[in-house]
Amino acid sequence: MHISEFDYELPKELIAQQPLPHRDSSRMLVVDREKKAWVDTYFSALPGYVSENDVLVINNTSVFPARLVGERDPSGGRVEVLLVRELGASVWEALVKPGARLRQGAHLKFGDSRLRADVLDAPGNGLRKLRFEYEGPWEAVLEEVGQTPLPHYINRPDGVSPVDRERYQTIFASQKGAVAAPTAGLHFTPQILDLVLARGAKIAEITLHVGYGTFEPVRVDNVAQHRVASEEFQVPAKAASAINDARVGGGRVIAVGTTTARALESSANARGQLEPARTKADVTIVPGYNFRVIDALLTNFHLPRSSLLLLVCAFAGRDFLLQAYRHAVSQGYRFYSYGDCMLLI
Repeated sequence: MHISEFDYELPKELIAQQPLPHRDSSRMLVVDREKKAWVDTYFSALPGYVSENDVLVINNTSVFPARLVGERDPSGGRVEVLLVRELGASVWEALVKPGARLRQGAHLKFGDSRLRADVLDAPGNGLRKLRFEYEGPWEAVLEEVGQTPLPHYINRPDGVSPVDRERYQTIFASQKGAVAAPTAGLHFTPQILDLVLARGAKIAEITLHVGYGTFEPVRVDNVAQHRVASEEFQVPAKAASAINDARVGGGRVIAVGTTTARALESSANARGQLEPARTKADVTIVPGYNFRVIDALLTNFHLPRSSLLLLVCAFAGRDFLLQAYRHAVSQGYRFYSYGDCMLLI
């Protein structure tokens, strides 16, 4: 299939720029894959779609302040850095702007020089290697100097706000390491989780640190040739047991987010059974993929021609899924990270 077959038109005004006042007030499009039908509702109705013996699987990764805004030393030119992956002691792989003009050996400084960095490599394919110097604990320095790494389509002319640091984080975030939020989880409140449990379902927590690879553009025409970079994840024994029990007991495995779906599909054997694991999610899910674990998927609306849209199309069918997207556009749903969601059953 050609990547152009995964395109759709979206008015810019439907790209959500701010979170709603209440997390669970988002709209939710419930999409029935078997009946080829959908229902417009609100996320607060989610517990009513969960049954006894189901297991809701959430990603408890926590976003860290991975965006750094500073200047080149001594020229003073503005520079932006997105930390992507720690390579060793004080050495990080990062997206840098303007990366192509920064030579090897360039000096950078952030936060009134409390945090400094040297560029270790020459311009190449986008990601650069930086060695940092700082005083005090690394996490404390980042909390003070770094910013919430909002996606590029969220416009903040005056900079990231304190509201973003709280709202671009799920309520169950506990394991720090993500450069982007697992956005399907942003809608949850403690009350919604309690109502899910009251239905007789279980909640299982896994950890997948969302990395840059999840959002890297599809750079090939033939989607079968696309590969998503691997991401570290962990399925604890308690989560594996809950998921396996649900499958044996006739319940459904409901993945909260594409990151959760990818982790579960990467860790299952041919029979769809999970073992406790700490490894890398390396499966790339495109149409034609045979899902082994998940039975339902809660997800936000994704960018055209993106790997995340490919995954959702693989789960629901391209034609039907894009019809649902066109309906969402016509009904004024809010799109992307701070937007509304869809429940694929």
